[in-house]
Amino acid sequence: MEQASQPVEAVVFDVGRVIIQWQLRRLFEKLIEDEAELDWFLANVVTEEWHGQVDAGVPLDHMIALHQQKYPDHAELIAAYGERFLESIPGPVPGTVELIERLDDAGRPLFAITNFGSEFWGRFRPTMPVFDRFRDIVVSGDEKLAKPDPAIFDLAAARFARRPETMLFIDDNADNIAAARALGWQTHHFADADALERDLLDRRLI
Repeated sequence: MEQASQPVEAVVFDVGRVIIQWQLRRLFEKLIEDEAELDWFLANVVTEEWHGQVDAGVPLDHMIALHQQKYPDHAELIAAYGERFLESIPGPVPGTVELIERLDDAGRPLFAITNFGSEFWGRFRPTMPVFDRFRDIVVSGDEKLAKPDPAIFDLAAARFARRPETMLFIDDNADNIAAARALGWQTHHFADADALERDLLDRRLI
């Protein structure tokens, strides 16, 4: 927990690995039986680093087509990444949705900043009604800005119409936390819902 410098007026969540689980392996273990081949594929072809392009706003079809040209022997598997991406999201992170509901029930304004491809977000967002509790969600793929770029935090603060120091930002990624903190946000480096609950209780937010 970071020591609060002033009362928190709004709580801002990351999505992946804070609200929802996400692992590319969960999709491709269904498609690649050999464990060594699966490990190689995820380390060299459909990697999290390559996936980061869609988070940053690169059009999905363009990104896939270029990658299929680079790895023609894996064209079908690369296509499956685009077609079946939601299978890499096995479900919610245990406990976080309940904390969101408690915050909302307590009247705390909720927002989110997520690195998420625009096309993928369009498919995923309707599957989780908990996002109806959020007043606004900044999606990196829509804005063509991705965390930890300070510009996405500045954009979010303007969209949310609140000063950074009045908001608590929750993220699992240390680089994102460092970027937000440097801009004056209060932060919580997410590890699990139990630790987040303790922090929220200490701040008297729930």
